Amino acid sequence: MERKMHAWRIEEREIKRQESRRGRRHAYVSLAPERTALIVVDMVPFFVEENEYTYGIVPNIALLADTLRARGGTVAWILPGVTEPTALNEEFFGVEQARVFAQSGGEGPLRERVWHEFDIHTEDLIVEKTATSAFFPGFSPLPELLHERGIDTVVITGTVTNVCSEASARDAATLNYRVIFVADGNSARRDEDHNSTLYTIYRTYGDVRTTEDVIQLIDESSGSVAEQVEGAGHQRLRLPNR
Repeated sequence: MERKMHAWRIEEREIKRQESRRGRRHAYVSLAPERTALIVVDMVPFFVEENEYTYGIVPNIALLADTLRARGGTVAWILPGVTEPTALNEEFFGVEQARVFAQSGGEGPLRERVWHEFDIHTEDLIVEKTATSAFFPGFSPLPELLHERGIDTVVITGTVTNVCSEASARDAATLNYRVIFVADGNSARRDEDHNSTLYTIYRTYGDVRTTEDVIQLIDESSGSVAEQVEGAGHQRLRLPNR
């Protein structure tokens, strides 16, 4: 399967509006790696195998995980919880599709459900969620686990951009986390869906950054960030110039 990347964008007028409000393009210009968690949403075979854009973001997520982990940060792998379909879901999605979604997380130990190209370490978090959001109280243990580690900043990656990734970013912001949404580390079915979420996040819920940008925030002392990203075959994209 081919790896594809979204042609993402945020309108220049929105960038200028945010700059006029806060005096800078990006909400967050620094982070403390030890208080930062990379949140990897739903990167399981059910989603990766059916979408070239999802397959395409795997290298970027892997690079972010390795970089943040090496600097003392947390990597959290979020999986769809395997459940029985509710009557409401059957009514909404239809009986057959509701069952497909309820089983999308796969079978077996949690570690084995994550897409096989990722390197999962012992200190990483692996949790299930039973709602679209990884941060909705009562449907995921993630907020409590992050609180125990003193996390105040979350970097959101994964799929689907405009469903579980966006829902997680919204709820994380509501819980007072500093949210950074990775433009080339999330995937949707279409550029239009992806870009709509980027606009919403950037406008209201968090910052929007590239993989390269986040690595620079994690380790400002690194002099070879661009070479790392290009060498891994990543598409280097930035927000439009002023």
